[in-house]
Amino acid sequence: MADHITKGEEFEKKAEKKLSGWGLFGSKYEDAAELYEKAANSFKLAKSWDKAGSINIKLANCHLKLDSKHEAANAYADAANCYKKTSNKEAIACLEQAATIFLEIGRLNMAARYYKEIGELYEVDQNLQQAIEKFDQAAELFQSEEVTTSANQCRQKVAQFSAQLEQYPKAIEIYEEIARQSLNNNLLKYGVRGHLLNAGLCQLCKGDVVAITNSLERYQELDPTFSRTREYKLLADLAVAVDEEDVAKFTDVVKEFDSMTPLDAWKTTLLLRVKESLKAKELEEDDLT
Repeated sequence: MADHITKGEEFEKKAEKKLSGWGLFGSKYEDAAELYEKAANSFKLAKSWDKAGSINIKLANCHLKLDSKHEAANAYADAANCYKKTSNKEAIACLEQAATIFLEIGRLNMAARYYKEIGELYEVDQNLQQAIEKFDQAAELFQSEEVTTSANQCRQKVAQFSAQLEQYPKAIEIYEEIARQSLNNNLLKYGVRGHLLNAGLCQLCKGDVVAITNSLERYQELDPTFSRTREYKLLADLAVAVDEEDVAKFTDVVKEFDSMTPLDAWKTTLLLRVKESLKAKELEEDDLT
């Protein structure tokens, strides 16, 4: 390890020397870039990730001086991969640079990939509002390049986090739109019931029984097979329990569904919110009587 670090430092010094000297027609930047690349590789071998990251940023700057924007963006992406081992904040900053450059040179698909990656890092940090913004950006770019599957994956993340932050209308709109799109695709048809279930759970969280009932009618019109699914039955039975303000019935309906199709953490969280609001109403009424 120490040997790799020594080599890395030597390459870095040589690169700095090249940059501080005279060079013709950008040759000093080319020579320095080559040395920085060797330095970065040495630091990677030494698992000195912060140092490898900072060298890749210097490499990116050399490429920018040479107007080699594609190479500069790749160097920033390499820097981000190094920083991911030590600092999500630094990794995000480098990925932002890479995405911006790829946007400038019209590589929208690459920019989308890096915005998605930034969204994933914000997700790890539980910074959901920032994650929403980045997944939104990625989805728009993927859609503009007609990479619909990747666009929808990002939009589902936006919906998921929006619901977690109690931004239910936004989540509902996305899930319903993806369900509509999926109906026309033989490969995606099977996922429609899941998207409609997610939209319905967000409707339940809003607590408007009329809106829930209207939504269920719309979902049946959208997909006539939906009313025969367990997902539809779950939403319909929960809507009745909410309308009747019956916590016990609500709990039983959830338990029955969960015993057949285990609910994931996201759905469980939303259902607990609905149950807590039902309990609160029950307590209010007890206080009044």
